Order: sequence, then structure tokens, then C-alpha cells
Amino acid sequence: MSGSPDPSAPPSPRGRVAQARRFLRGVCSTRLDKSGFRLRLIALAFVGVYGAIDFKLAKLGLSKEPPASLKAAASDAASGARPELLDRNGGVLAQDIKTMSVFAEPRRLIDKDEAVELLSAVLPDIDATDLRKRLGSRKGFVWVKRGVTDKQQEEVFRLGLPGVGFLPENKRIYPNGPVGAHVLGFTNTDNQGIAGIEKWVDNQGLGDLKGAGFDVTPQDLKPISLSLDTKATFAVREELAKGIEHFKAQAGSAAIMDVNTGEMIAYVSLPDYDPNNPVDALKPDHINRLNVGTYEMGSTFKAISIAMALELNKVTLRSTVDARDNLRYGRFTIHDFHATHRVLTVPEVFIHSSNIGTAKMVMMVGVEGHKQFLRKMGQLTRLQTELPETASPQIPGHWGELNSMTIAFGQGLNVTPLQAMMAVGALANGGYEITPTFLKRDKPDARDESQRVIRPEVSEGLRYLMRVNATLGSAKKIDIPGYFAGGKTGTADKLIHGHYSSDRVNTTFMSVVPADKPKYLFFVMMEDPQAAEGTYGYHTAAWNSGDVCGKIMERVAPLLNLPPNLNLPTNPFPTVAKLGIGMDTVLR
Repeated sequence: MSGSPDPSAPPSPRGRVAQARRFLRGVCSTRLDKSGFRLRLIALAFVGVYGAIDFKLAKLGLSKEPPASLKAAASDAASGARPELLDRNGGVLAQDIKTMSVFAEPRRLIDKDEAVELLSAVLPDIDATDLRKRLGSRKGFVWVKRGVTDKQQEEVFRLGLPGVGFLPENKRIYPNGPVGAHVLGFTNTDNQGIAGIEKWVDNQGLGDLKGAGFDVTPQDLKPISLSLDTKATFAVREELAKGIEHFKAQAGSAAIMDVNTGEMIAYVSLPDYDPNNPVDALKPDHINRLNVGTYEMGSTFKAISIAMALELNKVTLRSTVDARDNLRYGRFTIHDFHATHRVLTVPEVFIHSSNIGTAKMVMMVGVEGHKQFLRKMGQLTRLQTELPETASPQIPGHWGELNSMTIAFGQGLNVTPLQAMMAVGALANGGYEITPTFLKRDKPDARDESQRVIRPEVSEGLRYLMRVNATLGSAKKIDIPGYFAGGKTGTADKLIHGHYSSDRVNTTFMSVVPADKPKYLFFVMMEDPQAAEGTYGYHTAAWNSGDVCGKIMERVAPLLNLPPNLNLPTNPFPTVAKLGIGMDTVLR
């Protein structure tokens, strides 16, 4: 038909364009269908990945425990848990509290300078220079500040710094402040024991526990009961501080020991420190004078010397010693502070504190016998207690007769006050030497660990001498009605640049209560006390250490279930009575 297109004819240029458009439209439709599927698949993948991340972040945010990786990083630095320390009545002396500390992961910090600036703004007591140096290290974990307050934790949290977080720690606190400080010791920022019982605890194995407290079991944290009585220690500390101030002494110490168990009931050395902030602990004048300081004990050593002569049967309480003249040895002269210039009975030697009489009794024993007895009494070897800090006695390099003569009255041998207390405790308790302890211990256990050093009758004789000294001699300051106490004074000239001073002294005083059946030994020492109002110009032990000891005894004895008893014993020293020696007939 005319006018119809020829199918075999090639398409016109316009037709070819239309045909190409139809082809491209089909191809694009197919590809768009496939792209939509891929886009939906990719979107689902992103949702899954970010959902997993969000879930992990939420889990970490809600978890109270730090991540395992941070535990591992902090395991050598975070503070571990420690057992409570209790006094003999169950009162808390030391315990842990939970605190929060700020840490940083330097490799995760985006801008370390900004982090230092922001952290030092909310934690103004940190050293910005030191923090910048630590954050600039390659370590994976560093502390920013240990033990922050709740407010500081909130302020650091609001900074929103990546790589900065918090870890829970244990902080050691001492509710009674400086009371008992030299016994308790203290811990460092990692809660490790540095001194005192705290260090002793670590030496028992606590310091070897791994995991910085994370692996500590309840058994490891069982409370430790100490022998200290908090109320008694507080009272002793207060009275000693008053005495130091009144007599203008440089320092002082005081203690109470149970003579039947060796338990230290009170223990004070001033000046002391607060273990909650032990900045003064390492100062030379803040040492533990009772266990680290060594001193010439003065006339309190005469009790040991006379006990030795009685134990070795060189004298009896009825024996006499010639003290009419000074005792000369070569170019040296031994004289009495209050000379009587007459023959003295053994009780009079004790009451008048005769250097001459005591030296002569020691020479009856001889140098080797003297050394052997002092060694048996624990005065020539280092005393070992739970406290890691202790000093060895200072013994003469060449010990001859003159050394024994002066050591007889407490000059020429330096021991720790705790050593001297151990010896006098043995003289009072029936003759058993018991090593002092800072842990609770009963009498049977103490007796099992003790050794007899003198006979019971010798112990009774020494208690008699101490009681008579309180009624007729230099220990009258502790003759408090109702306590039947006995005591001995000791005044030793201070060594200044290798020479004995003529006007500076250390004074000591020991008292047993009650003298017939002793329970406690009271000890007071004052370093360089001065004469004060009412002492008539004297600065010897009877006027200062004795005075403080009497005040301590009167205040503390009732706290220790030892109330005054005005009914004095009728026959307190039966063995002495058989010798025909009375309580008021020893002086002539």
C-alpha cells in the first residue's frame, strides 16, 4: 500500500534515537532495582554494627566493675584490702574505706595539654607539670589522683575526657588519730604497710596477695586483735603530754604492761604523728622511743642488780653493805647522790638508791657472772616483738670491772625502755621472763613461752623493796591510797658530745600495781626535764617522771578494772616477814 513504511528499510535517525532511549531506560530500571537491595543490605549492616557498639558501651557504663584490661593495667598500683586492727576490747584502731581514684590511659588521650589543663582546674592540688610528664609517657595506665572526693569525681566525670576514668580503691583510716600511732604504724598510697603492726601484717603474707585486693578472701581479712586498750592509751598520752609541757622536757614516753602476759596495754612516745597523714613519721624526733631509742636507764637498773645478788645468794635482805666512803677505781670515783656515809642494809641500798652499795653487790658476783645474768634477763640482745622497728643494746666494747660497777646503777649500758620493762616485769611476776607482745595473749600461753630467771622468793623480795620505796623512799609520788603500789626511780646524766652533762638528765620511773600480787607495770621516761614549781629546784626522776606516773596510775587503773581498795593486805610478803623485816623498820 502506498504510504505504508517499509519494515526492511533502515530506521531514520529520529527512530534510532528513540530506540536507544528505550534501551537505556530498561537497563537503568534493572540496575536501580539491584541498587536498592544493596543499599538496604548495607543499611542493615550499619545498624547491626552500631547496635553492637551501643550495647557494649551501655554494658560498660552500667557495670560497677572496671574492665578486665584495666584491672590488669592497675594490678600493680591499685590499693589492696587489709584486715581491721582492733583493740583488746573490740574497738576499731584501723580499717579500710572505699574511695575512688582517677586514672588516665595516655595512649587514648586526644589532646594531652587540654587534658592537663582541665584536670588541674578541677583537681587544683595536683602538680600540673608532673601530670603532663606522666601523660606524655608511653604507659598504658597512670594515676591522676588517688582518693578523690565525690564532688571531685563528679567534676572530672563532667569533663568527658576520653582515656580518663575511675577505679575503686581501699584507703586506710585510723579513727583515733595519733593514739597508738607508734604501735599501729601506717600505710602508703598503695595501702602497703610501712611501719608498726601494719608492716608486721604484710610480713605475715598479706603483702604477697596478688590482684591488688581483687583476689583477697574473707579469711585473709579476718580482724586482728591487739593488746592495746584505746581508752587507757588515750589517757596515758594526755597525762604524758601535760607532764612534758609542765616540766619543759624535750620528749617523753610512757607504757603499761601486763606483767603476767607481757601484753602492752598502753604505749605512747611523744612527739608522735597522725597515721592518717604521716608527714611527721620520719622526723628524727618522732621516733618510737620505747623500742627504737636506747638509753642508760639510771637507778631503775639497781632493781636488776640487787635481784642478781639475791638470786646468786651473795646477799640476803638482812645483809649489809659498807657505804661510808666513796668507791674508787683507779682515777674514777663512784659516789652516792644522797650520801648517807654509813653501813646500809640491802633494803636501805635500794631505798637510798646507793650507787656504792649496788656496785659492791655486783662485784660480789663478778664481771662474767654479771654479764651472764644480764644476758639471761634479755638486756644484752636485741628484743624481738611484732614491731619491726627495734634497736640493739649498746654494750661496752671492752667490759671490765669498772663497766660492771657503773652498769650496776644504770650507767654504761644502753637498752631500749621496752627491754628494761621486760626485765622488771620478770622481777615482779614471780620470776618469769615474758617477751612483750602487742597481740592479745592469755596467761597460760604467756607462761608456756616464758622462762624462769629468778626464784619466787627473790621476786617477792623485789616487790617488797619497791613497795617500801613508795612509802619511805623516793617513789612516794605513786603511793596512791588504795593501790598498794611499789616503784623505783632512775636519773641518768645525758651524754653530750661524748661527755656526761652536769645539768641535763633523762629520768625514768617504774611502778608495779599492786605490789603484793602485781598485775601491771607502769613506765614513764622524760628526756631533759627541767625543774618546775614545787620541785625545789630538782629535776630528778622522783619529781617529774614519778609525778607523771602517779597521775597516770590514778587515772588509768580504774579503766583497767583495778579500782582502789582501801583494805590493804595484812601479810603481803610472807617470806620477807619470816626474816623479821617489817614495812617500816628498814631505815636507821
